[in-house]
Amino acid sequence: MSSVEDLKREAALEAVKRVKSGMKVGLGTGSTAKHAVIAIGEQLKAGTLKDIVGVPTSVATEALAREWNIPLMELTPATILDVAIDGADEVDPHGDLIKGGGGAMLRERAVEEKARLFIVIVDQSKLSQKLGVNFALPVEVDIKSVAAEADSLRELGATVTRRGGDAKPFVTDNGNA
Repeated sequence: MSSVEDLKREAALEAVKRVKSGMKVGLGTGSTAKHAVIAIGEQLKAGTLKDIVGVPTSVATEALAREWNIPLMELTPATILDVAIDGADEVDPHGDLIKGGGGAMLRERAVEEKARLFIVIVDQSKLSQKLGVNFALPVEVDIKSVAAEADSLRELGATVTRRGGDAKPFVTDNGNA
């Protein structure tokens, strides 16, 4: 493991210390959050955590959680999560962040809004003085309205770049663009 991967794992392990037996946990997406999912799975296997139920923020996280035998549940309007652990694409000195670059923006936001405690774990490469400098702000829209939404954003003064170029749109976990 590279030193960056070691630091990501350390940060994830620190976040997982907040997870206690019996909790409902939002399971984040991405290269840093995956370490938290694995750590929860390892602790369940070892018996140091019990009766954890996870809510994944993406298709990829759902597959990883199943691989580690983490019991899962669907997010419902009545769901309250004890904690959600996720990464971010970019973080400024005020703690504001950009998320959703991995294509799971809607599910990430839904899970994090339902959490009593939201823990963001990032490595140093995600820190910047101003949001949008290192990572473009992702916008998720209905796939049928990509052109109209892009025009609306341009009218507001935004520079719109379609992820993956101008061919067909990048499709998110929810089937949006």
